[in-house]
Amino acid sequence: MKKFSVKTVVAIAVGAALFFVCGRFIAIPSPVPNTSITIQYGVLAFVAVLFGPVAGLLAGFIGHALVDFAAGWGVWWSWVIASGVFGLLMGIATKKIDLEGGEFGKAEIIRFNVSQLVCHIICWGLVAPVLDILIYQEPVEKLFAQGLVSGISNAVTTAIIGTLLCIAYAKAKPKAGSLKKED
Repeated sequence: MKKFSVKTVVAIAVGAALFFVCGRFIAIPSPVPNTSITIQYGVLAFVAVLFGPVAGLLAGFIGHALVDFAAGWGVWWSWVIASGVFGLLMGIATKKIDLEGGEFGKAEIIRFNVSQLVCHIICWGLVAPVLDILIYQEPVEKLFAQGLVSGISNAVTTAIIGTLLCIAYAKAKPKAGSLKKED
């Protein structure tokens, strides 16, 4: 069994905490019941790109469970699972992006944003609504309206916040060979 590094455990904890804070305290209600416009998926996408699919999965799952628990309406497991799946899929889809190497140019921005768009479509157009039907027997029309609003708003906020976080992180990393002494 592969053990988690301390770095990965810390990334999961910090990612879940940031997901919680952003999801609980930085939320704008949408016109569709029980949905909000939030920025936590940009943070989660960044965590998944930087630390991989397992960190993304656990940060999304734990963070969303904490948001629901603190909100007082109970944990909505279908959406908690969808958040974890989003982190997992983003970590898998962006494995070739090397933020640690200080690279996040046009090609990486395109890869990141195409990946996050596809991951949001899968999670909010399929995973969350199907699990809502299976677990809670919710009305289909309501579920797909919620999924559509959530998917669109999450994709937009991820495109902005996630891209900016990745750009800032990559710019802060020294480029390979940039610290060599010149004669």
